[in-house]
Parts: sequence; C-alpha cells; structure tokens
Amino acid sequence: MDNTEKKPALGLETRRDFIKKASTAAAVVAATNIFKTPVYGQNQAPSPGRVIGANDRIVVGYIGVGNQGMAHVRSQKDHAADNNIVQVAVCDLSKTRIADAQKYIGGDIQGCDDHRKLLERKDIDAVTIATVDHWHAPCAIDAMQAGKHVYVEKPMTRYMGEAFEVADAVKRTGKVLQIGSQICSDARWHKAAELIKAGKIGQMVLAQDSYMRNNPKGEWNYDIKQWCTPDDLNWERWQGKVHNKKAFNADSYFRWRKYYPYCGGLLGDLIPHRLHPLMLATGNPEFPNRVVCLGNKAVHTDSNTPGTPERDVPEQVQLIAEFPSGLNILLTSSSINQVGLTSLIRGHKATLYMGGGDKIELKPEPAYSEEIDPQVIEHLEPSGEKIHEMEKNWFSCIRSGEKPYGNIDLAVRVQTVISLAEMSQRLNIMCEFNEKTRKVTSGGKEIQPITYGTLPLS
Repeated sequence: MDNTEKKPALGLETRRDFIKKASTAAAVVAATNIFKTPVYGQNQAPSPGRVIGANDRIVVGYIGVGNQGMAHVRSQKDHAADNNIVQVAVCDLSKTRIADAQKYIGGDIQGCDDHRKLLERKDIDAVTIATVDHWHAPCAIDAMQAGKHVYVEKPMTRYMGEAFEVADAVKRTGKVLQIGSQICSDARWHKAAELIKAGKIGQMVLAQDSYMRNNPKGEWNYDIKQWCTPDDLNWERWQGKVHNKKAFNADSYFRWRKYYPYCGGLLGDLIPHRLHPLMLATGNPEFPNRVVCLGNKAVHTDSNTPGTPERDVPEQVQLIAEFPSGLNILLTSSSINQVGLTSLIRGHKATLYMGGGDKIELKPEPAYSEEIDPQVIEHLEPSGEKIHEMEKNWFSCIRSGEKPYGNIDLAVRVQTVISLAEMSQRLNIMCEFNEKTRKVTSGGKEIQPITYGTLPLS
C-alpha cells in the first residue's frame, strides 16, 4: 500500500518548525533526544505471538500491496509450498489494490485499510510491509508489538529516530525482522565477509559502489492510474505524520519517491541497495563516525514529463561515510547518468573486486604479494538480487531463531548512514555521530535530527 494515517505524530514530541540551512543549522541545539524511547505501542505490553516449530505452517499478512507489495505477494505465493506458508490477509489504503491482491491470491482473503485491523488477527504470524517510507516504522513496530515477525522494505524508516525505535522494538519483542534489501541474499557478500574476517585483505581502507540510472523523463514519474480518486484512496490516512500535508494529489501518491515528505529520493530508494551489502561484507557492521553527502538537480528531467512538478530530491548524490575501524565507504547514485563505479572493497594488503554474477576476485597489493595469494572464487550461490531467497531466509529464521541476512543490527546502522547523509545534503553540513549518546553534531555543535516537522518539506 503506499498508505498512511492521519494520527498526529503518534507520540513524537513537537519540534521547532524547521531548521535553517547551512550555518544556521549548525547552531541549532538538539531538542529532547528522540532516540531513547520507543514511540509506537509504548503503553502496551508486547504480545508474545505463537511459538513456531520447524514444521509449522507460517500464516502471513501483507501491509501495502502496491508494486513492491505485490512483488512479495507473487513471490510468496509461488514459493508457498517450499516455505510452508499460507497467505490470509492484505491491507492497503486503495480499494482497487486490495481487490487486485485478493483476486491474485485467491480464496477467502481478508482485506482492510487499517494495518491495526490486520494485526488484531491472532492467527497471523508474520507480515510483509511495503508501504510508502513514512509508514514503515509505525507498521513494523505495531506488528512486532502484536507478536508478528516483520519483513519491511528498505529504507527501514523515513528518519533516523524511527530506526532506533524499530531496533528497540525488535529487542523488546524478540521478533525476527528482515530488511528488504534483497541483494543481501547474494552469497558474494557473505563470502567477502568471511575473507575479510580471516584477514585476507588486511585493514579495510575504502569500499565503493554505485547505483546509476538515466531516465530522460525523470526517475519515478510512474503512470497515474485512473482508479486513483478520493473515493478509492484514503488520502488523509496515507499522508499520516507528514508535516507538509496537501489536498488529494495523485502525482504525490504514485511518484512519492520524488518528494521529501515521503522519501529521501536516491538516498532512500537506490543507495540502500548498495550500502546494505557493502556493510554486510565488512563482517562487523559499524555505526558511522562522520557522514557527508552532496546532491544537486542540474538536468531538471521532470520538465520532460508534462503535468508533474519538479522533484524535491536531487538527481544525483555522492555519499562518504567514515567508520571507527578506519573504513571509508564511497557511494554515488544518479538518475541522469548510468555509468557506475567498480564495486570493490580495498584493504591495506589486498582488494576484493565484487563485480557481478556469481564470483569475486581477490587481488593482493604488490607489497603483500608474497603474503596474500590471488584468488578468483566462482559459482557462489545464491547470486543476484532474488526476492524469494530473502523471503526464504526470513521464514527459516522465524523457525530457527537465527539472525536473518538483513537483520536489525545491520539495518539500523545502514539507516543511520542514510539519514545522516540526508541531513548533510539538505542542511549543507558534515554530520558527526556518537554511537553511545546517539547524538548528531557538526563542528562541535549539536544538531537536531531531521524528523516530521523540522523542515518545511517533511
């Protein structure tokens, strides 16, 4: 569903109206620390849910059945027997999308437009969440509080404070959360982690990757469907907690990735596809020390799609994150040029070329060629970005209690980088992060993290 609720801030405290850019932003003193206390379901004891045995069938519901939500519906239906699951309910804010999902699954499938109604069902063990970004945290936390395991699409949350609320909920409820960055199922990244932990490249130095597209008509300018009307869509609920509310707007509904109130743009949509696997491959994902990000709109591709406003978000971004171990990660993403960077992880003694397909290559530095042997490791499976492999891993971990590929420890660290990058780019600052206090500073001055209402477009 690309769905939302009109509930005010669901417990979040009121902030200043906005943070001014550049030097003014650096002088803002942070308000009450929003990272400490869980917001959703905080007054309720979590439901333990059902204990699922190795041979038990898992009952699944779906919150959000738009394009990505239906990808999960289709995949899980195709592999229902292999995963021993049954699909029983769908939730969306569009009547059309509910009906389409019910028809596709077949049988007596419940449909509703309030995720809390779906979560009331005691028989549901797990939910897949594929909503608009600002609904990820409320739905995920409510689901875990209700005793359900969660598969939530990336980015895990819209803002950084919510990421820690989700992490707190995972630890409080003991539920299995899988982040929907499907490339984390690719065996190349797990093999890279094995080599790095074994010291095969020495001290990590610099990792790099990119996600590049070139769309002349503007990325994410999806077709607007005729069924999208105020009668079909619960627009007020869809907008939910966003500060910059507007009257019914089909462009915002279908093209929400262009607009800051709903999404961080390339940072929220494409960068996670590269950042999750890179941080997984380190073998020990860390919170960042510092993050800086640049972005701009130089081509104005939206002008080639009549009737759509120009995007809020950049058409290209470059992100650099520094970690306590000394590793730097460089990522770039674009919707105006599709030539990318070579995917690799540099160490002091050797470099891992991640390439593509089902192989990786280890090349020693000349100074360490006597110590490190070159390797080409091929036929690594599973390979690629396969949604059913990520789902299979999630269901397996629900039964075994093991950590999934996209576990919360990885997901919250990735989201911290993404959110700091958005702050850096939008406020024109370098963001410094303290893992212990969860505070953000710039030039020694504490900065209020972006959340709903702290910027005009939020």
